[in-house]
Amino acid sequence: MAKKKSEAKADKIEREYVIPLRRKVKHAVRYKKTPKAIRTIKEFLAKHMKVYDRDLKKIKIDGYLNEAVWRRGIKNPPHKIKVKAVKDGDIVRAELVDYPTKLKFKKLRLIKRDQTAQDTLDKNTLKGTRKKVVKEDVKPMEKTDEEKREEKEKAQAGAEVMQKMEKAAAKTAKHQAGGKTKLPKRERRMALAK
Repeated sequence: MAKKKSEAKADKIEREYVIPLRRKVKHAVRYKKTPKAIRTIKEFLAKHMKVYDRDLKKIKIDGYLNEAVWRRGIKNPPHKIKVKAVKDGDIVRAELVDYPTKLKFKKLRLIKRDQTAQDTLDKNTLKGTRKKVVKEDVKPMEKTDEEKREEKEKAQAGAEVMQKMEKAAAKTAKHQAGGKTKLPKRERRMALAK
């Protein structure tokens, strides 16, 4: 029996849940609703992922999940949330499944930032190794006719795409209500502006 338990611990368990928060949160004080929602998510995962003693310290919530719950403030958490839970040993990690638009862009921006940082780090390490390597006569490689033709085709395709995008933008601008915006005759006076 001891072997079965150790094998079960070695396996990762992944599940997706839609966690209802409304029923638990509606009884909380208005200024404590979102912390109660976080606690409810942890309790739900402790129950359904079979955490020993239902210890909430063994449940780790992803930063994006936390941000999605807190997005509307402390008084107005979402009524339900879709979560992906991964149990590895005793620890359960919870991640958000459906990212809101703002969080998608934020995540992509952070991934891109990390990637560029890694690239610059790699370049810096390569620069140090290049100094040690003896420089040899290196002749620049000439492009073949096929490569030149492919580059021209790519440039033409890019130009065509840009023209289509410009036409679409002009069409949407033409059909918007109001047409051109009118400029005010004089500057609007603000009472407290100095």
